[in-house]
Order: sequence, then structure tokens, then C-alpha cells
Amino acid sequence: MTDLPPSAASLRGAVDLSALVNRPSAPAAGGESPAAAPGGTVQVPSIVLGGTDANFGEILELSRHVPVIVDLGASWAEQSRAFTVLLGRLVRSFGGRLILATVEAEANPQLAQAFRAQSVPTVAAVVAGQPVPLFAGVVAEEQLRPVLEQVLQLAAENGVTGTAIAADADPTDDEPTAEPEPAPLPPHHAEAYDAIERGDYADAISHYKTAIAQNPSDREAVAGLAQVSLLDRLQGKTLDEVRNAAAAAPDDLDAQLAVADLDLSGGHIDDAFDRLLRLFPTLDQAGRNRVRERMLDLFEVVGLDDPRVAAARRRLANLLY
Repeated sequence: MTDLPPSAASLRGAVDLSALVNRPSAPAAGGESPAAAPGGTVQVPSIVLGGTDANFGEILELSRHVPVIVDLGASWAEQSRAFTVLLGRLVRSFGGRLILATVEAEANPQLAQAFRAQSVPTVAAVVAGQPVPLFAGVVAEEQLRPVLEQVLQLAAENGVTGTAIAADADPTDDEPTAEPEPAPLPPHHAEAYDAIERGDYADAISHYKTAIAQNPSDREAVAGLAQVSLLDRLQGKTLDEVRNAAAAAPDDLDAQLAVADLDLSGGHIDDAFDRLLRLFPTLDQAGRNRVRERMLDLFEVVGLDDPRVAAARRRLANLLY
């Protein structure tokens, strides 16, 4: 987990959000722009807002009044959905002193790139318009609350001490409304999540494989195995290292597979598929088999009902037959 910087000087330069600032802003959550009110309060449609490439300038402006937690996730990823529920519940428990902006990483590639989201969930804060990287991956509740408290401390040091008043809140209810808890996970899924939280991707892979062996129709386990396998392949690699290796060796299959993994993890799904599909006709049979297997894994990561998967599957079928 990334330690939070102690001062305003540390807030600058970590992530470049400039491309998302000077653009016409859409409302942060489909309503009117948030407006500061007397007494250090700001009106918002909800404590949990939907962030997009189009409306993030509005959210940056909101962060000048109330610190914003940014959750870059994926609705197709079981662990990401569950973590967003947990994060939303904790943010609400702070009574308007924090705002949560949830972002679909794949649908918002500028934000995914700006926050360097190589896996989901990736979580950051924005304080006074400046980004603060926090962590990537699932974090347990007992570890997450202290991080949010540190964000509030950092915000106070930078004069961001407002309180958000949500239009969807019940003014007579002193307790924040909690999101419903996710349904209990099957045992091997739960073990896999625990392993992912520890960063032990090999153990998570083992549990997903066991779940599939016990129930070959367990689609969540198949998707989970593809997702954690992607994380395992990228673990310990840097963006520059992967891209430089691919650029230096355009005929190296391992290097091209790695950069396709990186593209997809960062939300550049079409780029990842196109790279492998253009490479496919140049390979021998063994290489083609590897590309086909990797693409089938990546299809599971993205989701089989995604139109980009359907288009890539058709291209792959044309190349095969």
C-alpha cells in the first residue's frame, strides 16, 4: 500500500490530470454542478458519484471542497464489485467528509491511463484538484479505514475541510445508509479472494482451478482464473519495461503477449486484441496456438458479452478458418 504524502508539495506531479481539467464538464452524476454553500458545505446528488472521462473536471472541482476517493473498477470483476460496495459503505460512514467517485476503468481510458490503473480495483484520492495514488487491489476493511482517515488528515493540511450534503440523504437519519452486503462467496472463491488480497496470485489460481474442477460450469471461477492469471503475469513488471521490450523485439512472441496483457489491464482492450490478431498470421502453428489460448483468456477477463470480444472473436475465427 502507498503511504500518503505529508504535505501539499507532495500532491503535485504524481498523476497528470490536465487533459481532464480544461474541458467542458458534464454534471458529476447526471444532475446540476455541485455548488459550495455557506458553512463549508457543498451540495451533491449523492455521496457516491459516477466518474467518467467526460465529467471528471466537475469532480476535480468538487475535490476543492471535499476530498474525493476514486475507485477505478470493473463491473465484470466479482472482487471489484464487492470491493466497491465495501468502499461505498465506509465512505458514507464519514458523514459527508468524503466523496466516492466510481469509475469503470475500461469505459474511461483517459482516467485509467491518468491514474495508471494496471489492475482493478485501483484506488486514489483527489484533494484540492491534485491526485494522491493510494493502492491497487482489494484491501480489507480494517486496513481501508485508516487509509481514508489519512486522506482526511492530508486534506485538512491543505485546507480542504468541507462537508458534502447529498440530495439523496434522509435529513432525519443520523446514520448513513449502508449498501447491502454482497452474498457470501463459494468457499474456493473466498479463498481465492483472500489470496489475491495477500498478493499470492499462485494460490488464488490454484483455488479457482479447484473450483472449476468441481464445477466446470462455474463461469465466475473461469473468469476469476483468467483475471488473476493476468495479474500474475504482470506482477513485478513495469509499464516502461514491458513496452520497451515489445518495441525492441517486435517478433518476440513473449514480449508481444506481455504488452497485450498490459494494454488490456489499462483499459486499452481493442489495442490488445488488435496487436495479437495482427501478429497471428506471422506465426508458426505453435505460436498461433499460444496466441489463441491467450486471447481466449483475455476474452474471459473482459467478459464474453462485451461487443469488443465478439468482434475480436470473429476476426480470430476468420484467421483460423
